[in-house]
Amino acid sequence: MISRRTLMSTATATFSSAALTTLTVTTPSLAASKKSTAPFKGSWDSLAEHYQTPDWFRDAKLGIWAHWGPQCVPEFGDWYGRQMYQQGNPVYEHHVKTYGHPAQFGFMQFINGWSVDKWDPERLIGLYKAAGAKYFVSLANHHDNFDMFDSKYQAWNATKLGPKRDIVGTWAKAARAAGLRFGVSNHGAHAWHWWQTAYGYDAEGPARGLRYDAYRLKKADGKGQWWDGYDPQELYTGPQGDMVPPDGLTSKDDMQKYNDRHSGQWLETVPPHDPYFVKKWALRQNDLVDKYKPDLVYFDDTALPLEQAGLDATAYYYNASYAWHGKLDVVATGKKLDDRQRKAITEDIERGYSDHLRPVPWQTCTCIGNWHYDRPLYERNGYKTSLDVIQRLADVVAKNGNMLLSIPVRGNGEIDEKEEKILTEMAAWMAVNGEAIFGTRPWDIFGEGPFAPPSEGHMDEGKAKPFSHEDIRFTTKPDALYALVQAWPDTGFVHIYSMADGAPQRKGTIDRVELLGHAEPLTFELGMDGLTVKLPGVKPTFTPVLKITGSGLVSARS
Repeated sequence: MISRRTLMSTATATFSSAALTTLTVTTPSLAASKKSTAPFKGSWDSLAEHYQTPDWFRDAKLGIWAHWGPQCVPEFGDWYGRQMYQQGNPVYEHHVKTYGHPAQFGFMQFINGWSVDKWDPERLIGLYKAAGAKYFVSLANHHDNFDMFDSKYQAWNATKLGPKRDIVGTWAKAARAAGLRFGVSNHGAHAWHWWQTAYGYDAEGPARGLRYDAYRLKKADGKGQWWDGYDPQELYTGPQGDMVPPDGLTSKDDMQKYNDRHSGQWLETVPPHDPYFVKKWALRQNDLVDKYKPDLVYFDDTALPLEQAGLDATAYYYNASYAWHGKLDVVATGKKLDDRQRKAITEDIERGYSDHLRPVPWQTCTCIGNWHYDRPLYERNGYKTSLDVIQRLADVVAKNGNMLLSIPVRGNGEIDEKEEKILTEMAAWMAVNGEAIFGTRPWDIFGEGPFAPPSEGHMDEGKAKPFSHEDIRFTTKPDALYALVQAWPDTGFVHIYSMADGAPQRKGTIDRVELLGHAEPLTFELGMDGLTVKLPGVKPTFTPVLKITGSGLVSARS
């Protein structure tokens, strides 16, 4: 077993004890700012007292995300790094068949073989912008603990190993050149428990009892290897006490139960015996903020990462915004927030719905496939369609939210032709109907119709039933109410029952109803049962969007 004392003593010179001893929420540039313009401290109360969602985020509505890192190299879906070390898991079986046993071919070998020779970030950003994205988010690191940027505090990063390029910095330059806001996602706080399967072994079979590479490899073992001078324990995070499977387990089921019980939980706490991990995470996060000045930081955590470290890092980020912009003009996101936390950061719902119009802006993150590129999913035509994406976007925006959409990137840096087709179809829809999305605010109600999400919360989108033509979502601008109908009705008529006689939404006057993409105004009738609109015979896009104008329809924007 590799001791924590050994791990601490073998840290590279980059991670000096002085650098890791003190965490600070100020930099020279921030220290020069007036105290009154950098008010945030590392507490929920302080963050909540001063935070307000920037207008750019409220106007943007759609972001696109490149959830891209070395786990995309095998092109076999999500959490490859963890699952390749779990005997009996389909990822393990694929890995052994394709690459060899994880005691000999561990995850770190993917880093060495990772080439991005097909990556054209300017072209991809152009596709994303045409599809409607107003902000772009680059994965900065995942649970695999590999930094995708020029990291001062993590030697295992993309500028030194694998692509030997600053992935985050290159994305940032391309996105900003195209006029997009730029964000980063940080998933690294979970690496300490996520990686513990790499310290295990096969409980059955010819290699039973042989520990995987993370358990056996030390910095000294790299002499003469491609990773000479790099400590594998700085990638795999080091063994975390009883999370490392003990000797003597004799079945795959027992090993799986052990992993599930000890390291398989989604832990938000700090590692109990590893302050080094927490300090290093905080330094890496602040370094990321200082180098790239992101407009958005996505934390893949319930609330904020690693207890006090996450609060301090968020205060550091918010205060940095004052140094950059003279005001708070950035967004930090977290998940499963309570009411106080929603006043301090922006809530993200991962692959889930809101069942109501939320009073404060929020975001959902979802993907057309799996987060990491999945070749089998591509081959079986498993992507969401462009219709699915647009319907979901309309539902989110009507409920005061944004959608962050991941388009999976292949290991080599390109996207496939099916993904390009989805983006092209989104672009065609946006060219006609984008005014009903961007820069809008919710109406009094989010919509009407039979669609109901399976639950309010995370990871439930796959259980939802399809939208129908009866489902309508509303957005507003100061001079217009938009009705985004989720499918074309076979009857040729749209009925908006929310405007029935006596309903709160029956207010003001309606002077004109238009179908976006159609030149002529439409025939309509405001009757006892609501507003009925006759659609033309043409279909400009795959869902109809009505623009309703008059007086008194829309309240003052908030």
